[in-house]
Amino acid sequence: MSEAPEIAAAADLADELRPSVRNLILSLADSKRILGILYAEWVLGAPELEANIAASSLSQDEWGHSRVLYAMLKDFGDEPDQLEHEREPDAYQNIEALDGRLTTWPEFVVANAIIDTALTVQLEALAASRFAPFRQRMQKQLEEERFHEAHGSAWLRRMGRAGGQARSAVQDTLGQRYPAVLHWFGPDDFYAAEKDEGICDATGGELRARFVERTAPLLQGAGFDVPKVDLEFSSWDPAARRTNRDGPDPEAVARARGDKNRAFLMD
Repeated sequence: MSEAPEIAAAADLADELRPSVRNLILSLADSKRILGILYAEWVLGAPELEANIAASSLSQDEWGHSRVLYAMLKDFGDEPDQLEHEREPDAYQNIEALDGRLTTWPEFVVANAIIDTALTVQLEALAASRFAPFRQRMQKQLEEERFHEAHGSAWLRRMGRAGGQARSAVQDTLGQRYPAVLHWFGPDDFYAAEKDEGICDATGGELRARFVERTAPLLQGAGFDVPKVDLEFSSWDPAARRTNRDGPDPEAVARARGDKNRAFLMD
């Protein structure tokens, strides 16, 4: 990472970089908020008690991470409460691989082992950033993510060993969601300017390579095929890091906003 002076606040970012850093934070915040909600739906439905407890822990971690990230956006002129509680699904900038609910345990496992890991790869690229708010906040999140990765990897191996329907369901889910994860990192030169300025330590192509280097051996070792993906970015929006603006499942968004108990929302 560059040895240039640290960047203390959003106002100190170069004008041409400020919007992209803001969008990066929002993409991570929205992804973690939706992932936390989807994890929470399995707190009482996992295959065993230990997995129920783990789902609760994973959900709480992601919810906490998202709150930290939303709070960072106040420095960019955003209102965190509005971002958390007042947006419609098409305003979310989460990773598209989380648009669909986790309706089966194999889908939960893929989200935990693969999608969660993609977010971690992005966090790692910010841990030594010149942008002080990243450097000051990433380490705690990364420490908690180590448990997430271990839990997801263990369950992926279990599903592979189980074979049969369990294995085929995971493989089908990988085919559906893995391509969106690879596209989330963007074109190979995405974040080239941010890398040059020491905001992050990798371009989109380098982040994708790190992700594949981490997940491909895990998948193959557990008996799964790594999906072959043709990367195509003609309709990809670099601000939202998405190819469409449909957004996540409306019911998941309603739960994330706290619609049902909005009257009891406290500061």
